[in-house]
Amino acid sequence: MAVRERLSGNEAVAIAIRQINPDVMPAFPITPSTEIPQYFSSYVADGKADTIFIPVESEHSAMSAAIGASAAGARTLTATSSCGMALMWELLYVAASNRLPIAMALVNRALSGPININCDHSDVMGARDAGWLQVFAENNQEAYDNFVQAYRIAEHKDVRLPIMICQYGFITSHAVENIELIEDEKVKAFVGEYEPEDYLLKDGESFHVGPYAVTNYYMEAKRAQAEGMKNAKRVILEVAKEFEAMTGRSYGFFEEYRLADADYAIVIMGSAVGTAKDAVDRLRAQGVKAGLLKLRVFRPFPAEELAAALAHVRVLACMDRTESFNNECGPLGAEVKSALFDAGLAPKVINYVYGLGGRDVTVESITSVYEDLIQIDKTKEMGAKYRYLSLREE
Repeated sequence: MAVRERLSGNEAVAIAIRQINPDVMPAFPITPSTEIPQYFSSYVADGKADTIFIPVESEHSAMSAAIGASAAGARTLTATSSCGMALMWELLYVAASNRLPIAMALVNRALSGPININCDHSDVMGARDAGWLQVFAENNQEAYDNFVQAYRIAEHKDVRLPIMICQYGFITSHAVENIELIEDEKVKAFVGEYEPEDYLLKDGESFHVGPYAVTNYYMEAKRAQAEGMKNAKRVILEVAKEFEAMTGRSYGFFEEYRLADADYAIVIMGSAVGTAKDAVDRLRAQGVKAGLLKLRVFRPFPAEELAAALAHVRVLACMDRTESFNNECGPLGAEVKSALFDAGLAPKVINYVYGLGGRDVTVESITSVYEDLIQIDKTKEMGAKYRYLSLREE
């Protein structure tokens, strides 16, 4: 029987790590992800996991140690947030280019400056082109479920790429919710043993990690990474299907909420989705055909599938929880617009920046987005294509 518990997102992820029982976890504390290695190191100290836990002197060292351990053949992970991940920057690319299936519990937090410890997407979106898979959770249950699926995706022979499992600083990381845990033995069986094909400590085989790629080979290496990312789309769905058979909980690239007949829709990720669903329900009660698409997988980006789901929408808003400083759109907006264009679709699309530095997202503020979409549809006037939501005007 599954176990019902009341847990914070950080606790839930730490339990998933204990159940997986990886070989190595190097980590350095940073708010708001500190509790993940804190909880897990206690499991190791209490003999509930036999992982080698390595306290290091910085996040750069944490990722360096993770790369070394993974290259040696160990199932490896770390946890971090914000400026901690920024300190890993060069090594994110090294991990991906070496095709090392490291898992990272990334608790999203604003990047400095100004200094802010609350959630937005500036950390993860800055790393969107580093070659890592990126999966987002709306709530604590999804953070736990996504981490249970992480290694099955990353370690697949057709993928072999590192993966970020993202949740939201304080909103999910520290808030307590009712969730359903999977039994330890089922998680262990689902994840399985790590059996890398090639690794540094493999007996009788010469193996080199981190080679210098001259001009004749560098592009081919990047193309191979891109193929792994492309293959991940298939693997993500295969793993999700097995996970649903075990738990009854269904996952895909995204979730469609009252979207099938929607005239007005938003594309949004993460913890604000619950608030947005409430706004949709209120508008539906008023006869407005509102809907939303909750994106779960940002890398690889499910462009064709997303475009098909939005093909009938008349006016669309893309909700970006970061600022790209290009005065046109955010990262999510750019990806969605590209997907629609390639599919030959031309709905009216506006982009909102919202929730930066933990700014509150309310039902009323999301409702105002739909009101803007309705107004655009009525007047046929776009107005500003790039807008801020709930900005203090002074």
